[in-house]
Amino acid sequence: MSQKISTFLWYDTEAEQAAEFYVSLFDDSRILNVTRYPEGSPMPGGVALGVEFVLAGIEYQALNGGPGHPFTDAVSMFTRADDQAEIDRLWNAFTADGGEPGPCGWVKDRFGLWWQVVPQILNVLLADPDPAKASATLQAMLAMSKLDIAELRAAHDAG
Repeated sequence: MSQKISTFLWYDTEAEQAAEFYVSLFDDSRILNVTRYPEGSPMPGGVALGVEFVLAGIEYQALNGGPGHPFTDAVSMFTRADDQAEIDRLWNAFTADGGEPGPCGWVKDRFGLWWQVVPQILNVLLADPDPAKASATLQAMLAMSKLDIAELRAAHDAG
């Protein structure tokens, strides 16, 4: 691929494992290339230096650069889910093995990267021209960790 701009992710030592995990979760995803540290480098020889990968058709770069640059929730991966089954699948994958749930559909994976797992319908409900319905949807979302489409719809309909 020759995407002019791509997201660059800095890991301590887990870039290859993270990329393998991410490509296992999304269609149209694959590892493109792995470069490795040679002997005598800051990392042990053979450890991945950089990983180029594609998630859902978009190219990313990952680096094993060592500690000192942890992820924060100031930057996250926004993921639109088609239905509750997809929300549940992704949420379970991201919270497994040390991941942490956050508020309003945010979740930190075991590598420290934040994701937003959001149903496609949420923008429609929040953009309702009836301010009471939009507000009720927002209030329901703010009370949730993992987003629940049925609960969001119910709050919207009751608004």
